Amino acid sequence: MEGASKEDPKEMVMSSPSRLFKRKKWTKFDKNVAFYFLLLHLLSILAPLFYFSWGCLLLSLGLANLTGMAISVSYHRNLAHRSFKLPKWLEYSLAYIAAHAIQGDPIDWVSTHRCHHRFVDSERDPHSPIYGFWFSQMTWFFDSYNLTRKVCPNYFNNYQKVERNIFMFYMKHGYPDNVTDLEKQKFYRFIHKTYWLHPLALSLLLYALGGLPFIIWGVCVRFVLSLHFTSMINSVCHIWGNQPWNTGDLSKNNWIVAIFTFGEGWHNNHHAFEYSARHGHEWWQIDNGWYIIKFLQVIGLATNVKLPSEKQKMAALNKSKPTFLRPMID
Repeated sequence: MEGASKEDPKEMVMSSPSRLFKRKKWTKFDKNVAFYFLLLHLLSILAPLFYFSWGCLLLSLGLANLTGMAISVSYHRNLAHRSFKLPKWLEYSLAYIAAHAIQGDPIDWVSTHRCHHRFVDSERDPHSPIYGFWFSQMTWFFDSYNLTRKVCPNYFNNYQKVERNIFMFYMKHGYPDNVTDLEKQKFYRFIHKTYWLHPLALSLLLYALGGLPFIIWGVCVRFVLSLHFTSMINSVCHIWGNQPWNTGDLSKNNWIVAIFTFGEGWHNNHHAFEYSARHGHEWWQIDNGWYIIKFLQVIGLATNVKLPSEKQKMAALNKSKPTFLRPMID
């Protein structure tokens, strides 16, 4: 699979979180992202005080679960790792739902994730906690310049030139070279070029259905919940938990995160077998993303479903345990 292989483990470099912000200035995009993140968090905090209703709460939780499911099943397991195949109509439908999680379009998200696996817990990892907990949880979003240097080094553009583009909506200032499989498809190129129009269309629909309360709960609260639960996979699951597999990185299994992220919290399992459609290997390891994929397989929609064999599991267990420094926590 293109772009998802991991490089040979390198010695982990411990760095100050501030090191990543040593540049001449923040880009226009970074400032916009920081402003909207702050605004959405404030609205989410104020929502229960001024616009609470059970209908709004159910709307927020429903959309959060729908988009969170799509991030796990579509963006992560289907597109980033090609763990199974779907008919194009279903593949595109799930990817479109995932786009409304407001975590990036499919090309951008998959490129960043493949880079994470290739350079996991090294300086090239886009969101490793070696720079501190809050970096991996959130602040890596606010440094598009260095994110570009990590993910798109061969296609790095002059960010000052990009700054003059009033339609600068992308997380990176260049074009990645690890997602050509998606870039060949018109659907993903279209979503990439028109990404922000789609969450905007959903916002207008919610406003038409329920006014401002639906916007605050269906967009703001839902976005904040989804963002932090997803980000816990980057932060919590590389710091706290158990590590049954010798993966050569800091990935951990965390059952609490797994419950709220459709099984993505079985993160050490995933790093041991990146190609696997199933992350919860044991019967007691709740993996709702896998249950959905298994259902699609049973009804004939999911094919070429990849799982680790017992021989592959034994080989992984027999690897020598590497020694890593613990990440520095803010």
